[in-house]
This record gives sequence, structure tokens and C-alpha cells, in this order.
Amino acid sequence: MREIAGSWLSGPTSSGNEPEQAYKGERLGLPEHGEGSLAPLGVRLGALLVDWFLAYGFVGLVVSLGGAGLLGGETFSAVASWATPLLWGVSGVVCVWLFAQTPGQALFGIGTARIDAEDRVGLIRAIVRVFFVFFLIPPLVQDEDGRGLHDRATGTALIRTR
Repeated sequence: MREIAGSWLSGPTSSGNEPEQAYKGERLGLPEHGEGSLAPLGVRLGALLVDWFLAYGFVGLVVSLGGAGLLGGETFSAVASWATPLLWGVSGVVCVWLFAQTPGQALFGIGTARIDAEDRVGLIRAIVRVFFVFFLIPPLVQDEDGRGLHDRATGTALIRTR
């Protein structure tokens, strides 16, 4: 009975059929270090924060120039509560779709790449990625390669670009 329970309690790689990876990303065919290797969690979170603060700052600029009334609010807080996530999401989709990286990712030297093909990420994958990242939990739940659920769902990975 212990052998049966151990096969599913120990996790998906306990069957012994797959060899252990020497480093994260080896199974995906990515290098261990340098350009093309998987970006670590801290770098990915830093890029996300930069993108969020850029969106927040842009909304603040629009409001300070008198755009709060145009955006349906009277105060910065009223506008920023919905405009910042909206701007972050739209800019994230457009930047990943067109350039394969957001401004924050570019600053940190990482980018979004498909792992199943040499093609660009594409609009649909970019939309799905941003949708999942918005909820924060999928990026924090990682697989053995260090990719979040949003990357697994879209067949992408954040890799180093330099």
C-alpha cells in the first residue's frame, strides 16, 4: 500500500522515468547561464514592479494635468484605482506582442519567449499571460523549471536577453 500512495504523494516526477535536471530550464533546452537562460524570480518581480510604477506614474501625470475629470473621477485615488491596472494590462499586452518585452523587462534584461517555437509570443498568448499575471497567484506557483502557471498555460518563459 505504501508504494501505491508514494507514487502520487511524492509528486509527478517521483516515477523515476525522468532524470533530474542539472539546472532549471535544462528540460526546455535552455542554457544554464547567460542569454536565453530562464530569468530568476527576483528579476521577474523587479520588472513587474517597474511596469506597475510606470503605469501608476503615467496615470498620475494625466491626473495632474487636469485629466481626472476626463477619466471619470475627481481625485487621483478615484482614477488610479482602475486606470493603473488597465494601463498596466494594455501596455503589457501590446509590448509583449510587439516587442517580446515590457519596459520593465527591457530594463532588467529579460524578455518573453515561446518555448515551443521560434515564433513571436502573439496577441492571444500575450493577453492570456497578462490576464493571469494580474491575479498574482499564477506567477508565484512555479513548476520545476521556475516558470509560473501563466507561462505554462501559454507555452512561454521569461528568459535573459543579455
